[in-house]
Amino acid sequence: MTGRKADMSAAAADLCAELHSAGLVVPERDNLEQYRKDVRAGFDGYVQAALNAFRGEIKDIEVAGIACKQLTPEHWSSRDGRCIQYAYGGGYVGGSCYEDQIIAAPLAQLCEARIVMVDYRLSPEHPYPAPQQDMRQVYPELLEHYGAARLVVCGESAGANQALGLMQHVRDLGLAMPRCAALFSPWCDLNNQGDSHIVNDGRDPTLSNLWTDIAASWHANGQALDDPGISPLYGDMHDLPPCIITTGSRDLLLSQCLRLAQKMRAAGVACDLRVNEGMWHVFEFYPIPEARRSIGEVAEFIKAH
Repeated sequence: MTGRKADMSAAAADLCAELHSAGLVVPERDNLEQYRKDVRAGFDGYVQAALNAFRGEIKDIEVAGIACKQLTPEHWSSRDGRCIQYAYGGGYVGGSCYEDQIIAAPLAQLCEARIVMVDYRLSPEHPYPAPQQDMRQVYPELLEHYGAARLVVCGESAGANQALGLMQHVRDLGLAMPRCAALFSPWCDLNNQGDSHIVNDGRDPTLSNLWTDIAASWHANGQALDDPGISPLYGDMHDLPPCIITTGSRDLLLSQCLRLAQKMRAAGVACDLRVNEGMWHVFEFYPIPEARRSIGEVAEFIKAH
C-alpha cells in the first residue's frame, strides 16, 4: 500500500518538515525579551524579501497617539484609495509590526491599499484590555480621515482576534463599520477548545496547546477566558461587515475558524471561509506557493468589496 499525503506543494511539504524538526519554543516570563528578539531574527530574511519586493513608501507614524507603521504602495490615491487597519499576531505575547510586513507588504501591493499597522502593547506587561484599547483608539481617526467606505480591518491570529473584537466594539458604539474584514487564522477563543486542538496538536508545526494556553493566561490575567472582549467568538456577530477567513487543515485553530464562520453565517454575515489543505497556522508567513495564493485571494476579496 502507498501512504497518503496532503495535497500540498513540494516547497510546503519540505518547509513543514523543517519546522517540525526545528521544534516550537515556548515563551517563559524570565526569557521573554530574548524570546521576542529570537522570533524577530527568525523571520528577518522573510521580512527583507517582502520589503525588497514592495514598491512604495513605508514609514513610522502616530495615529491618535498610538505608534503605527504605514505602508503605502505606489500609485495609491489619497483621494479614493482604500486603507486597511491591520493588527499583527503573536499571541499577545510576541510579534510586532516588523514581522507582519511579511503579509502586509504583499497585501498592500496586491489590493492597492494603504495599510496602517497598529503597534499595540503586549502581555504580560500590558494584559487585556490594553491591546484592545490601542486598536480602538486608532479606528475613529482612520474613520474620520478615510470614511467607512474606504476602510478595511485585517489581522492574523491574535491580530485577527483584535480585528474581530474591534468590529464588535465599533458596532456597539454606533460608529460606521468598515467595508469588509480579513482574518488570517483567527485566535478568537482563548479557551482553546475544539476538535483541532486535539487532532492538530503536534501536526501544526508552528503552534501548540501549551503555547496557546500560556499566552491566553498572560493576556487574560485572571479574567474569564469566555469574556467576549477576550474571546470575541462569544460575542454578537450581527451586523458585521463581509469577512474572509483563511485557515488550514493542520491549523491548531481550525476548529475556532470553523465555529466563527458558522456563527457569522447564522447571524446573517457574509463569510467566505478558505480552508487550505495541508496548511498550518498562518501559513501565509512562509515563502510557499500556498501563501502567495492565499494572500492573493484575500486581496481579491478586499478589492471586490
